[in-house]
Amino acid sequence: MSDSAPSFPPPYVIGVTGNIAAGKSVVMARLAEWDVAVIDSDTVYHALIARGLPLNRALRQRFGEKIARADGTVDRPALGRIVFADPAALSALDALTHPAIKDELRRRIAASREPTVAIDAVKLIEAGFDRDCDEIWVVVANRAQQIERLVRRSDLTVADATRRVDAQPPLGPKLDRADVVIDNRGEIADTRRQVDRALTAAIVRARERVPRAARGNTSSPVGGLDT
Repeated sequence: MSDSAPSFPPPYVIGVTGNIAAGKSVVMARLAEWDVAVIDSDTVYHALIARGLPLNRALRQRFGEKIARADGTVDRPALGRIVFADPAALSALDALTHPAIKDELRRRIAASREPTVAIDAVKLIEAGFDRDCDEIWVVVANRAQQIERLVRRSDLTVADATRRVDAQPPLGPKLDRADVVIDNRGEIADTRRQVDRALTAAIVRARERVPRAARGNTSSPVGGLDT
């Protein structure tokens, strides 16, 4: 009898993306209700910038001690005020954080014993992590909805929320890569029904393991977005 650990097939990976405050959390919550293993890249980022870790030190070196609290943790609101007002600073932040986040996401996916894993990442495509996914879901909402949601959930001023929304990458490239588009401009109940339908289809594709390149783009066009 072999003493080696049992092997598990790799999970089917759904990448969930969309610009800030589009409603990815609604989609992820519904997927979790269906026992999909969900991984939030922002939570991964939080863990990686903890005091004393390499990414914490790299951020403080690049952006200065003004982004550090007295206890050595990163002051994310202070960092946000810098990067969302300066495209070059935002690009520098992405260059530092994306490789570390991708490595940790890959580690967590490899460690998962669930048949399906969903990754929530606002810059999934921009960071190149879409290549690690079996299919891509893009969540969309109107700009005004994104701003209002961001103000409500993050206690930002309208001006600060607007800057963050407007600093997001264009939506077009995300839609071009989408296998599924989740339209979150309406009622939450409708969004949840869209998730249910998309997951049912994804389970079939997971069983068949049809490569993304062979499937092509199966998303429906979404009009009327003021992005």
